[in-house]
Amino acid sequence: MTTLDPAPERSTAAPADRDWPSWANRWTQLTFTEDDPLHFDPDFWLDVMRRSHSNATCLSAGGYMAFYPTRIPFHYRSKHLGNGDLFGTLAQGAKKMGMAVMARIDPHAIHADALAAHPEWAALDENGAPVEHWAFPGTYITCPFSTYNSDFLTDVAREITREYDIDAVFANRWQGHGISYSPAAARAFREDTGLDLPRGAFDPDDPAWRAWPTWRRQRLSALVGLWDDAVRAVKPHVRFIPNLGSIAAHDLDRQLVEKHYPLLFIDKQGRSGTEAPWAAGRNGKRSRSVFRDRPVGLITSIGPEHPAHRWKDSVTSGPEFVTWIVDGFAQGAFPWFTKFKAEVLDTRWVEPLIDAFTLHARLEPVLSRLEITAEVALLDATRSSTLPTHGKEQEDGQGAYQALVEAGIPFELVCDGLITAEQLDRFRVLLAPNVQRLSEQECRTIAEWVARGGALVAACETSLLTEDGARREDLGLADLLGVHLTGPVRQSVRNNYVALVGEHPLHAGFTGAQRIIGGTQVVPVQAADDTTVPLRFVPDYPDLPMEEVYAREAPRDPAVVLREHDGGGRSAYVAFNLGSIFWEALQPDHGRLLADTVRWALGGHTSVQVDTPGIVDVSVYRTPRGSALSEVAVCLVNLTNPMTMRGAIRRTLPSGPVSVSVPVPAGADVTSARLVLDGSDVAVNVSDGTAEVIVPCIDLLEVLHLTFAPSSTREKS
Repeated sequence: MTTLDPAPERSTAAPADRDWPSWANRWTQLTFTEDDPLHFDPDFWLDVMRRSHSNATCLSAGGYMAFYPTRIPFHYRSKHLGNGDLFGTLAQGAKKMGMAVMARIDPHAIHADALAAHPEWAALDENGAPVEHWAFPGTYITCPFSTYNSDFLTDVAREITREYDIDAVFANRWQGHGISYSPAAARAFREDTGLDLPRGAFDPDDPAWRAWPTWRRQRLSALVGLWDDAVRAVKPHVRFIPNLGSIAAHDLDRQLVEKHYPLLFIDKQGRSGTEAPWAAGRNGKRSRSVFRDRPVGLITSIGPEHPAHRWKDSVTSGPEFVTWIVDGFAQGAFPWFTKFKAEVLDTRWVEPLIDAFTLHARLEPVLSRLEITAEVALLDATRSSTLPTHGKEQEDGQGAYQALVEAGIPFELVCDGLITAEQLDRFRVLLAPNVQRLSEQECRTIAEWVARGGALVAACETSLLTEDGARREDLGLADLLGVHLTGPVRQSVRNNYVALVGEHPLHAGFTGAQRIIGGTQVVPVQAADDTTVPLRFVPDYPDLPMEEVYAREAPRDPAVVLREHDGGGRSAYVAFNLGSIFWEALQPDHGRLLADTVRWALGGHTSVQVDTPGIVDVSVYRTPRGSALSEVAVCLVNLTNPMTMRGAIRRTLPSGPVSVSVPVPAGADVTSARLVLDGSDVAVNVSDGTAEVIVPCIDLLEVLHLTFAPSSTREKS
């Protein structure tokens, strides 16, 4: 049993650093449990921080339970704390190592004595009874719109900021759980909307239910401002940064982010169910598509994440959480790991964690001066929707994501709702696999971009609905794509095929086949005269009895429609659910058709291409836009493992050789080609303006770093 040291003296030696969000990019988070004061070993944790090159830490301080000697009434203190200071001990040790320190508070529940003294703090159910905690009876859920958050938690944040040398306060589970029918919430909702709080099951036609999400977001956003202003009034460099949790980044008010969010965190701590390992990198891309100027961190747990089970006091496979961390930072989300409970009952996570963070530290000198870029963007369907088809939109996005990863095509995300000329001009190709809800302005913006030379690849019901979910008579992008609806969309189609007709480069990947599998959702369209139709649907025929399974008619209706526009732009329309059927059935022809259509859309423009026998997630870093291209770094994250399509990772299988093709800037030569982690130079073959490098083999991660210089400069030297 360990006895904690008394509360340490408050550190005043280290100067406050207002710029800490720009360099705090490797985080150790430790979430204490009530009995941790009995078993706490601060030297172990400080050693982990040192060996992992962590430069920031997030430590449990208070809220539901205080791990420091608080003086605020009803701020429950760990019964094992005694005269010690669990939070202060580690905070002071981290500060001595030059780390940023963030104090974690969790306001989602209170103990019975606080409820008795302040019943107004509790969330109430529809019958007016306090909501007891679902997992720990005898404690109660707080109402986020009560004085618990606005007054009590503000006092807690001020106390921690005043008494400790910290840089930020981090709030977890602060948004509430469901609707609280407390008097405070009911009164505020009525004042702002003129309505009573919604009751019963969700009803999209109920004005109260329609008003609830926006009202909730606005009220919670105001809390962020209140808390941030409160801690900054105590120490100007300290920030209050709440966990986004269920509030997605694309739903945040941009002015709020500018003022109160110096950096963002993604609380998606690991794989859920059979989620693909590239989901970590997707999280980074999503945040960057909304807030490109804000650093974003990916919180990763060393324990398993499961949608139906919680094993928080456990350790998952080292290769799995390391891959999650590495794929996240390769796609621009700096690493943050979290450990629940300071007592260490299983040390198998330590060395893998140190390896992952060390990789980030080694790459930081190269990647930190470059920006992620891509020629291709995937349009992300993020608008909240109660439509039954919204789930299909997500499956189409996942299938498209998987196909691009398998094809070795680097890409970024563009968020619907943020489709602007500035966003689109960053890319040559926009892939919209089934983004149903697009506004008239968004459709115009896309059409104008194609007229300037951009290329659109759209599929299925993309643009069939307005921004508000109303159904259009025709696709909103019909005139651009050169297709028009001829009937209702067909659902649950069986035994569907598309035939290769004529001769077209899009057929190259299907040598030997006259037709390939089609979709289960078919959009009947007529193609304009100035389009090319390289694939057509085979008219329906039975799938039983087996003797009747043959085509009766020649291929007829357009399945893929291609168009070349006057300004050099291109468009492609796939008249079936290419993304979702690939995600569901994983038939290789669907993935190949999607990737090859994107390559056709690129036209003569070359982009970074990666070819490998395994599966590699690619990201491309380059010299910031607006300056001459002098460096390109290609990150290769090896996702090849025995269970690749089920998400779980037991071990990573080495992959190689990996062929990487990088366009050479006009009038420039390649001056160096180096594998950053291996430390070796590699041979470069330059042909037709493209540099090809063979990376012999990668384990989990490798980065190819190329530098360029103007040809004339090189000749003079």
